[in-house]
Amino acid sequence: MLLLLRRAAARAGVPLLRAGPGSPGSAGLSRSEPRARRGRGGEEEEEEDEGCYQLYPGHIPTSPLQKALLAAGSAVMALYDPYRHDMVAVLGETTGCLALPNLRDKMKHHPEGYRILQERPRICLSTLDMSRLRELPDGSLGREYVRFLEDNKVSPDTRMPAKFVDDEELAYVIQRYREVHDMMHTLLGMPTNMLGEVVVKWFEAVQTGLPMCVLGAAFGPVRLSARKLQVLATELVPWAIRSGRNASCILNVYYEQRWEQPVESLREEIGIFPPPAVCV
Repeated sequence: MLLLLRRAAARAGVPLLRAGPGSPGSAGLSRSEPRARRGRGGEEEEEEDEGCYQLYPGHIPTSPLQKALLAAGSAVMALYDPYRHDMVAVLGETTGCLALPNLRDKMKHHPEGYRILQERPRICLSTLDMSRLRELPDGSLGREYVRFLEDNKVSPDTRMPAKFVDDEELAYVIQRYREVHDMMHTLLGMPTNMLGEVVVKWFEAVQTGLPMCVLGAAFGPVRLSARKLQVLATELVPWAIRSGRNASCILNVYYEQRWEQPVESLREEIGIFPPPAVCV
């Protein structure tokens, strides 16, 4: 079992452990290095094991067993270190087989969501005019989004591309979810500390049904202090759940065309209740 997990992770180029250049094992190997060590025979064997083609750039075809092993390994690592965004990404892709089609269907049946699926916009530094967004009025979505990025020292370019989703359209759906995650922080008024991330995960779990969000919402609080747990349980989680249930699908908003819209106006349009007046 361990050998299969290591092999699946090595093929995916995802290290299960933080291994340095000189450390033992295959955790730090790239996809090309295992092939070089196995030689020509091993290369043919690996190609036969894959048995299918790339569906989009970066796609790594995997069998159900390999997906299960990657899901188990990434879940353990994500729980051990919630800031391992690579592990969180793998977990989301390998466990989202039911939630992602549901999200895609919601987008297809909504005019704005359908247009997003057709046009495939991306939120990254190469598509954002950061100077223009900084010049927007305080309180506008664009200005508050940039403020969130700068205050928390995060970049939209840190979102990993999809690899293990075996459908090109669903791969875009999970990519879009990742790229609007910081928008959720902005709309919910939550920072990127552990408490803020847990609150956002509760909202996203209700909204998307992704097992990765449910896992983060359920197990993230174990790292919080008693005081923060009380605030989370009595104020923030009830608000996040009510907002998640009341809000329309967060993937059906063309945020790139709403930069000038006030955050409060967009919250009201989507159905997100005003954040509680507590220190997060």
